[in-house]
Amino acid sequence: MATPESKVKAKVKDLLKEHKVYYVMPVTGGYGNSGAPDFLICLKGKFVGLECKAGNNRMTKLQEANSEHILDSGGLFFLINEQTLPQFEELIKHTFKEVYENQDYV
Repeated sequence: MATPESKVKAKVKDLLKEHKVYYVMPVTGGYGNSGAPDFLICLKGKFVGLECKAGNNRMTKLQEANSEHILDSGGLFFLINEQTLPQFEELIKHTFKEVYENQDYV
């Protein structure tokens, strides 16, 4: 059975695929980097970390540290839940608006 958080991740993944945004979902634990965001994306040349949560769930201290490291390194970071997903979709649409209008979308 899908968890509320996995439903948010599925919606984010669908949105990224729809807009042909490059993404990876890092594996944490073992050889992975614990606390890494759920999605690492390249949005118009900008490094972006996306952490998905359900409802009012909060990030762990390790996730917060990773988000700060991304921001300090010049990247962007977004915490996405069911309420903020439409705002993130608008950001994606706005970012690619000129591409859509010029039919330069690859």
